[in-house]
This record gives sequence, structure tokens and C-alpha cells, in this order.
Amino acid sequence: MSVKIRLQRHGRKAKPIYHIVVADARAPRDGRFIERLGQYNPNTNPATIDINVDKAVEWLHNGAQPTDTCRAILSYKGVLMKKHLWEGVQKGAFSAEEAETRFAAWVDAKEGKVSGKVNNLSAAEQKRKNDALAHEAKVKEARAAAILAKNTPVAEAVAEEAAEEAAEEVAAEEAGEAPAEETNESAE
Repeated sequence: MSVKIRLQRHGRKAKPIYHIVVADARAPRDGRFIERLGQYNPNTNPATIDINVDKAVEWLHNGAQPTDTCRAILSYKGVLMKKHLWEGVQKGAFSAEEAETRFAAWVDAKEGKVSGKVNNLSAAEQKRKNDALAHEAKVKEARAAAILAKNTPVAEAVAEEAAEEAAEEVAAEEAGEAPAEETNESAE
């Protein structure tokens, strides 16, 4: 009997969540399985993976073959690293305690990278929100100036020029250019 470690699809349409299972290779994808090892959610950024590392290493040692996607997931979570270290212990290359310390150091380094990515993503999202808010404030000011110019009969020419300048600044900012006054001053 050929045993595979593979994904079993669950979740709703366009929002899949996968169970990582050990199953007979002849069983259907979402059908019978021997044991459930964990869960993989690709909908989050970074993807959420919960897996029982010890059970996965045990199944790999017993001869279960992971599919390509599961091999990548197992490698990402350190299951293949732990299996490699466990084989080194079996050969007598180093002790079990040393293998555990190496694995713990690897896991700590990996968690540091993942938390760094999460922090960078949240900082980028916050920066995007702040930029959008600042842009909205400038557009609001330009609209207020235009309305004020339209409603004020005195010095219509001056007000129209101010409204046009504000509109040009907003248009230049949207296009990613510097305002016209700043470019003229830098040319002189």
C-alpha cells in the first residue's frame, strides 16, 4: 500500500482551506484518509500553517511520500529539517539533545523571518492608509477653495487663480509630479 502526505481541500468557493493528511494513494483527494497532520490556509498573508511536526516526521520515516506542494509546506515548517537531524542521530553523528537544540535554533530563525515579514506588511499598509488620508485632505482643501471662490463675488479673479492653482497642485500630485512653482524656482 502506497501512502501519501497530501492536501485535502475544504472551505468555500474561492476561499480554500486545506487539511494536511496521510492517505492511501488510491483514495480520492477529499475522501478517506489515515491521519490528519495539520491545516494549511493560503488565504492569509503569510499563509497560516499548523502542523504536528513529530507525527509528520514519524510518517516520513515510515515511508510516506509527500506531494510536491506538501513537500514545500513540510520544508517551510521544518519537518524535513527535523527528519534530517533525526537521521543524523540514528547514524550517531550527534546526540538527540544537540539535534533538538539545532532544530530549536532553526525554528527561532524562521519565526524571526516570518514576524519580520508580518511587520513589514503591516507597516506598508499603514503607510498606504496615511498617504491616502493626506491626499484626501489636500483634495478637500482644493474643493473648499474652489467653493469659496465661486461664492465670493469680491476679487473674483484672485479667487479663481487660487482655485486653479490648487486644482493644478492636486492634478500634479496625482500625476506624481512636483507643483509648477517649485519647478520654476529650482530652474532659476
